[in-house]
Amino acid sequence: MMFGDAKVASLSRSSSHSFSKECEGRLRLIEGVGVEGDAHAGVTVKHRSRVARDPSQPNLRQVHLIASELLEELAGNGFAVEPGDLGENILTEGVDLLSLPVDARLRVGDEAVLRVTGLRNPCPQIEAFCAGLLAQVLKKDVEGRLVRKAGIMSVVEQGGDVVVGDSIQVELPAEPHRVLERV
Repeated sequence: MMFGDAKVASLSRSSSHSFSKECEGRLRLIEGVGVEGDAHAGVTVKHRSRVARDPSQPNLRQVHLIASELLEELAGNGFAVEPGDLGENILTEGVDLLSLPVDARLRVGDEAVLRVTGLRNPCPQIEAFCAGLLAQVLKKDVEGRLVRKAGIMSVVEQGGDVVVGDSIQVELPAEPHRVLERV
């Protein structure tokens, strides 16, 4: 797990349910809600497919994080994906997000604290955004298990302003650690 000089590489949000989000220099995270002004902010689910199933379920997907290292990997495979294109709120640098356990805490900047809830489940919208991209972020390992690489989801435990360049500190929960599953 890389935790050394972890930082915020980019920030994005969208007030509509668009796939991609617009880059911003600063975001305000609201405790128990998510990113101020983002369509996915709320105490209960906001993702359309989840609202259709049960609009009263808790929103475990308030803030979406993707590692900038994924964008570099995609570029190496011929895919030009820019910050915000995959709908993330926070693009990180120097954190192996996919190796974090459930309930890991990310201290972002001076105030904000996110609690990791699980993996983003790559959806067909990724393929609609760019042909061939879904196969890059949803693969199978040698045992045939699905590997989801499209980032992680979290909830805001402590609100605050976050700016590009802010440091990210990782706090692991007590063991035994629970491996991330899709949320």
